[in-house]
Amino acid sequence: MEVSEIPQFVRNAGRFREVVAILTKHGLADWLSTSSPNWVQRFRGKDERPDRWELTTEQRLRVAFTELGTTFIKLGQVLSTRPDLVGSVLAEELSELRANTPADKPELVRAMIESELGSPVEELFATFESTAMASASIGQVHRATTHSGRHVVVKVQHAGIEKHIINDLEIMCKLAELAENHSANLRRYRPVKTTREFRKTLMRELDFNREQRNMVRFRRNFDDDPGIVFPEPHLELCSRRVLTMDLFEGISISDKKQLESSGYDLEVVARRGANLFLEMIFRDGFYHADPHPGNLLVMGSEFCGSDKKSTTSAEGPVIGVLDCGMVGQIDDVLREDLELALYAAINQDADHMSEIVARLGEVPADFDEAGLRNDIQEFLAEYTNQTLDKFDLSGCLNGIIDIIRSHQIYLPAKVAMLLKVLIMLEGTAQQLNARFSLAEMIEPYGEIAIRRRYSPRRLFAQMKSRFQDWDRLAAILPKDLADILHNIKRGKFDVHLEHRNLEPVVNRLVLGILTAALFIGSASLCSYEVPPVYRGFSVPGCLGSAVSLAMGWSITRAIHRSGRFK
Repeated sequence: MEVSEIPQFVRNAGRFREVVAILTKHGLADWLSTSSPNWVQRFRGKDERPDRWELTTEQRLRVAFTELGTTFIKLGQVLSTRPDLVGSVLAEELSELRANTPADKPELVRAMIESELGSPVEELFATFESTAMASASIGQVHRATTHSGRHVVVKVQHAGIEKHIINDLEIMCKLAELAENHSANLRRYRPVKTTREFRKTLMRELDFNREQRNMVRFRRNFDDDPGIVFPEPHLELCSRRVLTMDLFEGISISDKKQLESSGYDLEVVARRGANLFLEMIFRDGFYHADPHPGNLLVMGSEFCGSDKKSTTSAEGPVIGVLDCGMVGQIDDVLREDLELALYAAINQDADHMSEIVARLGEVPADFDEAGLRNDIQEFLAEYTNQTLDKFDLSGCLNGIIDIIRSHQIYLPAKVAMLLKVLIMLEGTAQQLNARFSLAEMIEPYGEIAIRRRYSPRRLFAQMKSRFQDWDRLAAILPKDLADILHNIKRGKFDVHLEHRNLEPVVNRLVLGILTAALFIGSASLCSYEVPPVYRGFSVPGCLGSAVSLAMGWSITRAIHRSGRFK
């Protein structure tokens, strides 16, 4: 442990002990007992897992995360979007994680609002309900009315939750480093990189100002669509820990029976909701990353009045979108690649699919491109006879994700998140209409991508960019080349090689050579019975052999502890 980490560790020692003990209790800390430093092993509790326990490893991990609380539940929810990393079985299990966080007491809520907004609650709102409508892992929401008469909800961060999460994140980062350094099995899940990505995501979610800005951007993107609405944030009543927005009342998309009894056309609802997310992804490159049915409401067309600048009234139901804290962004290059990948999946084009996967992902050193292409081709062959309106896009994407994982290709987090959104989107829409086909709706976007890729405007822009690159190279190349030739002529041309992490390898190599030399020399002493001799054995030879065996065992043990035999 680094000296600079000691104050942090002392501050979190109690919680660290609790985390390790819970993991041990659920049989999830075996790697800590065999390869971690001694100071970590002292924190382990007793493994209470009975032999008759019928829970799978995935289920035990979900139970442990639930017991560990908010931060680990959030980690599980993020990992559920990474089937390419943790596998589809674990991702599916972790998607069931829900945080049952009790609401804060009214006095704590009022104190939080007043400290954040700088005024008493009675001055900020005409009415404010102290009893929370709902309570989630990070915050809780309360009904209120502004002095202008607008019905709003106030989202208030739980008191002390930020400090608790930051402490848990520090512990999580330390466990990730231990896993990376001491467990070959866990190393393939890239714990350090995954934990850093999660830390960034969760710290953003703690800042309600980000969610407020997301809502403003979504409202601007769909300002001319009367069938889609996002809550309007009240900026004067918002801060980093308090978010005030319009109250939406409607029927949750998860409540199919109530939607049917209200007379809504479920096919229209499904297509409008799906088109909303496809527009976000392929038109705007900025999308809501949690299309859970509970985040989507169906409201009457009369809702769109003063809320929209557009004078066009909505035909049919209006889709209201809640909880804009988790969003995804993709740039133009990535969007084109994803469009072409989806188009290739729908058209069973294995060559283009494998090429795009290898380009998007981070491939291992021993990457088998031909093997990937063959696996994708065999998999897509199963979908050959499916018509577009019956194409199982979510099944196809899940299958390709499994193939990607089997080839140890690491997808960027934003790509994995987008694939998960598309899978969730099709599942949500098919809850409303079993005949819904997301592939059929995506096909036009693939065709648009093809036309845009080969459009004269884009080709001209590429030529212009490449000309600028060559022009820049032509400007600097003569001088750099002259400097190189001048240094060669004067004998001052040096090539600097940097070797990283070679010290342990060199040390083991030297120790191994000494061990072998000592053993061979000692064996020679024994064979020639070099005195002093005891019962026919050379004492120096026996002692040297024993020392060489001990040295060999220490080298083998060190390699075993590092988990690197290859």
